[in-house]
Amino acid sequence: MRLFSGFPEGKVRFVSLPEQVFSDLLPIVDDLAELKLTLHVLWRLGRRRGAVRYLRYEDLAQDAVLLSGLGDDPHAALRAALTRAVERGTLLAVTTEQDGTRDTLYFANTPRGRRAVAAIERGEWPDDLRSVARPDIFSLYEENIGLLTPLIADELREAEQTYPAAWIEEAFRAAVALNKRSWKYIRAILERWRTEGKEDAVHRRSGETDWGKYLTGEYGPYLKH
Repeated sequence: MRLFSGFPEGKVRFVSLPEQVFSDLLPIVDDLAELKLTLHVLWRLGRRRGAVRYLRYEDLAQDAVLLSGLGDDPHAALRAALTRAVERGTLLAVTTEQDGTRDTLYFANTPRGRRAVAAIERGEWPDDLRSVARPDIFSLYEENIGLLTPLIADELREAEQTYPAAWIEEAFRAAVALNKRSWKYIRAILERWRTEGKEDAVHRRSGETDWGKYLTGEYGPYLKH
């Protein structure tokens, strides 16, 4: 049995869920993988931004936290759980095709979710869907580095107010590419872009970013730890 170490001291982020999840939905969910998926999807959707919120199949298929709880064949379990959640009516699924690429989007079965799915099925692509494709900084941290602590959460909030969202995303990608999965490293990249100018600080060779530059210069000794 894997044990839970308990909730940490200090500030803890709470999750808001509709009352019907507990009064109407949980009593009828009879599959553990479906239950895990349902709660996880509602949690992730709650952290998205925009009037209409959704997750792509690939968002879930690459979610290490979710997959870690789905057994020895997590991708098969994920597909089965998604099928059950859609059949039960918890989630709505719609397939889209853009630039020759097919994708499946999942919405919570809410009035806004139903309207968005109906619009997509009519061949429309509501503008407010575009605004939610980018994950927030907390999701980026948890998906690429690990569990949040209250201190890190405060620093992330400050960074989100200081730097453009595109910079934050690119800095996370840089850290992952070099296997430097720490907020210290990402913060130093952002600080360098702010002080030197992003275009001057980032060099591209053959269309690829030279992230190795961040291991040298003023931040070099700091980033190697």
